[in-house]
Amino acid sequence: MTEHMKAWQYVAPGPLSDQIKLTDQAVKPSVSALKKNEILIQVKAAGINPADYKVPAMGVVARGVLPFPKTLGMDLAGVVAAVGSEVTDVTVGDHVVSRLDPLKATGALSEYVVAAQENYAVLAKETGLDCAAGLGTAGLTAYQTIQPYVKAGDNIFINGGSGGVGTFAIQIGKLLGCNVTTSCSTPKVAMCEELGADEVIDYRKSDVIETIKKNGKTYKLVVDLVGSSPANLHVSSGEFLSKDGVYVMVSTAPSWSGLTTVASALLKPAWLGGAKNKVVVYMTWNDKAHLSQLAQWLDAGKLKVTIDKRYEFGEAFEAYDQLHAGSAAGKIVVHVP
Repeated sequence: MTEHMKAWQYVAPGPLSDQIKLTDQAVKPSVSALKKNEILIQVKAAGINPADYKVPAMGVVARGVLPFPKTLGMDLAGVVAAVGSEVTDVTVGDHVVSRLDPLKATGALSEYVVAAQENYAVLAKETGLDCAAGLGTAGLTAYQTIQPYVKAGDNIFINGGSGGVGTFAIQIGKLLGCNVTTSCSTPKVAMCEELGADEVIDYRKSDVIETIKKNGKTYKLVVDLVGSSPANLHVSSGEFLSKDGVYVMVSTAPSWSGLTTVASALLKPAWLGGAKNKVVVYMTWNDKAHLSQLAQWLDAGKLKVTIDKRYEFGEAFEAYDQLHAGSAAGKIVVHVP
């Protein structure tokens, strides 16, 4: 007999406000159906991300890439409820952090999920699950946009240091031995400094590009977490990046303006106003070794998950409403009972 559970689901493509609902009729994953390398997780908290609603909001395009109904959320932390026959790194009762495949029907905003071995990492039981739930996508994005391109002593610039990814990027840059410059708005300067940024540019008080030029540093890496402001950052970056420096543009909302920015960065030659340095357009991917490194830093107290606000499970709509407004300093987490 099929068992059911509570979950927040996108019932059809379209705007978040019209298409999500809380159901108690979502199919609960069956222990007997677990594959050899899978575990069943009782979800205790979920971290939310803009991608949770941006892709489903693409209408007919979304129907081509997503199954509906689609349970919301990629990031979670919870307790292992069952394990497949070939799983040896965790046992029932262990705590884990996980990032799910965003293109599958399952999602983090549910009572139970199934995760393959490559999609979770073990947590110390002393590590708070609400905090750990905010780690997955944002933490991986920060790590994967910095670690491949730097060595200790390099200067890096993070455009947008106060959001979910930026708060991780500042800390990871420092953990990797880099000198970190970042940008943010006035109310969030102190937070970025507390996270370890060596220089914080308040974009409300200073011109970001001119300030970077005046500080006289040569940068090895620019990680652009904003994409639209400053509008000419990727073009101007050649004036302060080293010859082998890299400009990483984190893929954000699928939109015409976003596509135009990406196309300009990738296709326009320098003599026509394009970027002079290597440009990487980045999208997050699951990597067990990367997630495990982040979990180890979190367990050791070396990495902090900055939580802007925690919501209860029944308040998921309000949580996404705040996320959509773009005002969060760090991550927004939904507690799952």
